[in-house]
Amino acid sequence: MKKSFVKRILIFFVVIALFSLVYIPLFNDMKFGLDLKGGFEVLYQVKRSDGKKLTSSDMSSTYDVLKRNVDSLGVSEPEITMEGTDRIRVKLAGVTDIEGARRALSNVANISFRDVDDKLLMDSSVIKGARLSYDESGKPAISLQVADKAKFLEATTEISEKEAGKNMMVIWYNFEKGVNSFDKDGETCGNEGSVCLSAATVSQGFSSDVIITGNFEKEEAEQLATSINAGSISTKLSEISSQNVNASYGEGVLSKTLTAGIIGMVLVIVFMTILYKFSGFISGINLLLYMLLVMGIFWLIGGVLTLPGIAALVLGIGMAVDSCVVTNERIKEELIQGKSIKSAYEAGNSESWSTIFDANVTTLIVAIVLFIFGESSIKGFATMLMITIFATMFIMVFINRKVLKAFVNTKTFDKKPNAFIRFEKKNKKETKKVNIDSISLIKKCFTVTIIYLVIGVIYLCINGLNLGIDFRSGSDITLSADNMKVSEVKKDLEDMGYKVISVNKQENNEIYVRLNNELKEEGINKVNNHFEEKYNAKSEINVVTNIVKQELVKNAIYSVLIAAVAIIIYISFRFKFSYAISSILALAHDVLFVIILFALFKIEVNVIFIAAILTIVGYSINNTIVVFDRIRENMAPFKKKLTSSELKEVVNKSISETFNRAIYTTITTLIPVICLILLGSKGILPFNIALIFGLIAGTYSSILLAGQIWYMVEKKNCKNK
Repeated sequence: MKKSFVKRILIFFVVIALFSLVYIPLFNDMKFGLDLKGGFEVLYQVKRSDGKKLTSSDMSSTYDVLKRNVDSLGVSEPEITMEGTDRIRVKLAGVTDIEGARRALSNVANISFRDVDDKLLMDSSVIKGARLSYDESGKPAISLQVADKAKFLEATTEISEKEAGKNMMVIWYNFEKGVNSFDKDGETCGNEGSVCLSAATVSQGFSSDVIITGNFEKEEAEQLATSINAGSISTKLSEISSQNVNASYGEGVLSKTLTAGIIGMVLVIVFMTILYKFSGFISGINLLLYMLLVMGIFWLIGGVLTLPGIAALVLGIGMAVDSCVVTNERIKEELIQGKSIKSAYEAGNSESWSTIFDANVTTLIVAIVLFIFGESSIKGFATMLMITIFATMFIMVFINRKVLKAFVNTKTFDKKPNAFIRFEKKNKKETKKVNIDSISLIKKCFTVTIIYLVIGVIYLCINGLNLGIDFRSGSDITLSADNMKVSEVKKDLEDMGYKVISVNKQENNEIYVRLNNELKEEGINKVNNHFEEKYNAKSEINVVTNIVKQELVKNAIYSVLIAAVAIIIYISFRFKFSYAISSILALAHDVLFVIILFALFKIEVNVIFIAAILTIVGYSINNTIVVFDRIRENMAPFKKKLTSSELKEVVNKSISETFNRAIYTTITTLIPVICLILLGSKGILPFNIALIFGLIAGTYSSILLAGQIWYMVEKKNCKNK
């Protein structure tokens, strides 16, 4: 074995090891979502109490109230995000006192004005609001807009007449008698987190708007104005969805999911090594670099890892491997034609580039649509998917090719190319060559497909889908305990006055309950306390109102339609319109195929299902693009219009040449998905099942439908129709 080869192997593994060691502290600092850590999430709809139109200032003030309330809980790394123009979502991962957290969030903000002896002078009703201003010297200050001028004059006059040191008006945020006092809190007054907002000296009475001056930085003045506004807000919060996950329940999910992911990764590396020998092994090891880069970027942008995020990561692994499969299959084709290992490697990389680029861009389109129209966990899924696409292009295309080229340049494989990449030839001809006459199967394929779709759509119209809480509204409860029976749980809930839709025992002995009721704070606490006291049960409760349901349905429809239009535009630009139409028809088949199977097997359809459908769209178009790219390539030598027989030959040849790649890619993607189904959490079970169905449908449509549809569209332009 050449010294240069051994040297580069050692360097390769040292780099992998060093990167892994550097990233260990990063993973210890990774933020995990509710479904992996436990905690509480609530989505509020914000409205004005007086019925007036909600303004951005109202939202900012309400946000500040919630932020201060969360700070009082001492929760590390809370997430408070505005969604749209009238919603605020709060996520408190790791919080264990759900009841206390809900109470704290709903606390009404209250601004009060007191003297240094804590005597109440006036409340927030005297003030219209506050805003950033500047004093005569141009320094930042706060302008108070007075609503009750008489009361304000009375209070400021009383303060101004006191002796020096006592003539101060203290502004408090949620002052608690017996807990707060100026003697105790005065030193921290004005500091971040203090309920004592400001202590201003008053030299005379005022009956109009006033300026509060001090040694303020601009940010401090803005924050004080915001806090004063928050204490006098005229908004109210309506809880429109919530989720609470027991901490130990979440930790168990995290452990299962990580185990499944690691096993899936190892199996993919083993499969790649068996399939492509040395090049497959190096590509498989580079998957570790790919994973490190993805997680590193996710950590840098402050991402919160959730089950949907892990699902996107698993899907990304499949797509990353696909780029290697496409390239390796091209290299094999060049070696079979008798080229040297170096020439075959360069030609294979060059010819596979456009396929990989187009396949990843179409998936990126889907990810962007998901990010724009998705909410909460769906945005997390889309974010992770976008990161995996960029990581694929950098690690699995650019870096992986550079590493393999370094080994090719050692000339170790010049006389034994089969050790570099597995391929078989006999007299420079492949011994096992796939030869599919797909065009001859048009009638059979279309007949079977149409029968399935027609029967499926009729069944779907009659029986509908098994809609999860996200699309039907209500409450879902998952109970985990050793001594519970389904009949007891149902009776307990009915005795509480709730309408039970269904109660089922899962394979892991958890009991899953669907309620028609939208549980409020009191109801959630009641259910939690009852089952904890009676059965020592750990619970997860999700609540979705009809408002959220309607929004999700609308966004789901928009997402699918916009993704389809964007894909048509891109494929028309990169190929031509006939390819775009054929792709969309094949995609429609794949989506309907999955939806019908979900209806037939009564698998629950939830918000993650929409992510699964759009992922299938992205993955299926990936497969189809590979076939179309080969058709376009095989069409290039023809300088004139083709006859129908020539067109048929091009399509059959293209599908035959890409058949192995479609099968191998499907297998490598299925491996981690199956691991997650067998060993992972039930939280993404519908997603993983949808992926399996979608992979099967996508492989079938790319091999036996997309090319056939394109042939039928293009056939009318042939010489002899």
